[in-house]
Amino acid sequence: MWVVWRARRRFSDAVKAQGRNKKRGKAHRGLSLIRRLYRVETLARKLTAEERYSMRQQQAVPIIKEIRSWLEDTLPQIPPSSATGKALSYLHNEWQQLTAYLKDGRLEIDNNGAENAIRPFVLGRKNWLFSTSVKGVKSSANLYSLIETAKANGLEPYAYLRYVFTELPKAETVEAIEALLPGNINMDQIRGG
Repeated sequence: MWVVWRARRRFSDAVKAQGRNKKRGKAHRGLSLIRRLYRVETLARKLTAEERYSMRQQQAVPIIKEIRSWLEDTLPQIPPSSATGKALSYLHNEWQQLTAYLKDGRLEIDNNGAENAIRPFVLGRKNWLFSTSVKGVKSSANLYSLIETAKANGLEPYAYLRYVFTELPKAETVEAIEALLPGNINMDQIRGG
């Protein structure tokens, strides 16, 4: 899921490599096409998975076809060692992954959401270097995973944890425990619990 973001980044780097040249070249065109895909995703963000899939089929697929046609025409014209050539080669080599998000409305165009979710832990990495036990590190990792999964499922973490810690002692089966996982709970259950 990094592919679209990386392609955008590579074309952006190729545009920068051209310097202050006023002539808009192939790298500008590639960046412009990828930005159009992101505009579709911005509009689709608040839709359901089915609506997002339908919107992508109507709006993103034609852009993808345009990118593919442009790529096939442009790739042979650009030296592969140039910044634009590297961006084009990357786009060509990763085409399957680039278009994968179009097949399922639940998929994101990139994994920036996941990257943003783990950023606090990456920033805190030095703080955890001095954990005194492996058990403590594993417990922290499990708790952080649970909190971030709750956030990803639209749950307020404190309310979710309060609910789970209240209901967990009552759970007597594996199914009852699994029912407490963030993907199986909604905010209405937490408010009522």
